[in-house]
Amino acid sequence: MTNIAHQLDFIRSQFPSLARIINGMPAVYLDGPAGTQVPQRVVDCIANCMLHHNANRSGRFATSREVDEQMSHSHRVFADFLGAASPDSIAFGPNMTSLTLQFSRALAREWKPGDRILVSSLDHDANFTPWMLAARDAGVELKAIGVRSSDATLDMDSLNELLTERTRLVAVTAASNAVGSLTPIREIANRVHAVGAELFVDAVHLAPHRSIDVTALDCDYLVCSAYKFFGPHIGVLYGRTERMQELAAYKLRPAPDSLPGKWMTGTQNHACIAGATAAVDYIASLSPIADNGSNRRLRILDAMKSISEYETQLVEQLIRGLAGIPGIRTFGITDRHRMSERAPTVSFQVDGRKSVEVAQHLGDNGVFAWHGNYYALPLTLALGTEPDGMVRLGCMHYNTPEEIDRTLDLIKTYVSVA
Repeated sequence: MTNIAHQLDFIRSQFPSLARIINGMPAVYLDGPAGTQVPQRVVDCIANCMLHHNANRSGRFATSREVDEQMSHSHRVFADFLGAASPDSIAFGPNMTSLTLQFSRALAREWKPGDRILVSSLDHDANFTPWMLAARDAGVELKAIGVRSSDATLDMDSLNELLTERTRLVAVTAASNAVGSLTPIREIANRVHAVGAELFVDAVHLAPHRSIDVTALDCDYLVCSAYKFFGPHIGVLYGRTERMQELAAYKLRPAPDSLPGKWMTGTQNHACIAGATAAVDYIASLSPIADNGSNRRLRILDAMKSISEYETQLVEQLIRGLAGIPGIRTFGITDRHRMSERAPTVSFQVDGRKSVEVAQHLGDNGVFAWHGNYYALPLTLALGTEPDGMVRLGCMHYNTPEEIDRTLDLIKTYVSVA
């Protein structure tokens, strides 16, 4: 039994939404890959900021100073969350997509005709189209790294074939939001840096399930979204400090030229950034290591290890159950000996049924699941699942084995009737 399993009742009690009843049955939230549920402490933190610390920054009065202090704290907390050496390497924005679109323009200023940009067919479109648009506007070549259709993983041979001395940037996901496949980021970083290119990592789907260490990964840039790990809709960007300093940001003239402010255009959503910080504190609180005020990073690592172990048990149970249902095609890694290579997110199709019909059946019975392509259009095109897409179930650490069994029973009944 993992630490999470021992704490499960307490964990679930912190999420008010988990008490919801649908048609006489408790709701089962397996829609986490599109946005997780939120603990009460995060909501309380946001409300407290809006009620008692609602001001803009750099003023010579109490509430403004409190916002300045909160923002400085948030930068430190997210440096701990991502394993960054400096809080100045962390920038906040409205969401990962907006941050990536903005940042792609800054990087593209350095590109020249003849350069090559690589994206990945495993990715969410937010780490594909921004670079496609930037490459188009800069007049440089864009190529897509392929996917191994057998297990829906990144084709590393394809990466090797496309990497050349002309490559300036490789943009790749750390974990597929559609099928859960993890990518070997450190290995990719080694190959990318060997040709003098930079690596931009979409860690949106990795962040709720694994600890992140940007130093160990050796990536140049990394983005994630707090609403995928129990917080509000806030995006987070990490960049190597020296690069963030030398790159020209698209910003207003009065905005600071120093880090991290130069990358945070306009007035930020201070209350929700505080809420995102509270979400990280929630994760750290799951560790039994006592909080001594200076060991936040250690507590985050310990908690994420327990989360990963528990969620692996859930996804093994889910994949094993789906394999026993006739007419189900599951995409991605299904070998139980390779569970360390995937996040606890599973997508499947039912023979003769549209994904929206399956999701509707589950939703009518209180199980929340997504259908379609989840904006992972490059992958669903590569897998040939368009236009119907797939049904996606995402396990989070607040889910239970009983919820997985209930979901499998509903699918089994639906397939037998179909």
